[in-house]
Amino acid sequence: MPNAKSHNIPSNVFLVGLMGAGKSTVGRILARRLGKRFVDTDHEIEKRNGVTIPVIFEIEGEAGFRKREQEVLADLAQEPGLVLSTGGGIVLRPENREVLREQGFVVYLSARPELLAERTRHDRSRPLLNVDDPLARLRELHAVRDPLYREVAHAIVETGRGAPQQVVQAIIVALTKASKTDTACA
Repeated sequence: MPNAKSHNIPSNVFLVGLMGAGKSTVGRILARRLGKRFVDTDHEIEKRNGVTIPVIFEIEGEAGFRKREQEVLADLAQEPGLVLSTGGGIVLRPENREVLREQGFVVYLSARPELLAERTRHDRSRPLLNVDDPLARLRELHAVRDPLYREVAHAIVETGRGAPQQVVQAIIVALTKASKTDTACA
């Protein structure tokens, strides 16, 4: 098993993927294994603004939310030693994709829209899924965002139905390989 606290592991690890892919769950476990601090961009946005993301969407729309998200990412990416769980749409802005690629090791947690719909079916805190057909919406989001996640990713890990610990182990293997080939961002 690779040494999870190796000094060759990139300073920051950024998790990207659609809502329900497991970024927060996997991120918390990964941060513990790597001895890094875990931060969720959505929670950080809520903390800084004193309101929930659905309220931001209601008042400012998606464009206002994306602006706040970009500011939080730019700030957090400057801090060393993070595992950062990002919002599903963070890759929509080219500036964010650049920050992600240049400031850390990006892992795309990939999952089929059908599985994501199953995982998020009871979650009312996701404004983009508050529609009549959440599965159709997830398929649309996947069609637009999957190529962007792949563009920015240093590694792609399928989340499927495996336990979060298995996903974490796959990420650690990818990080270790990247550190050995010296292609990862330090």
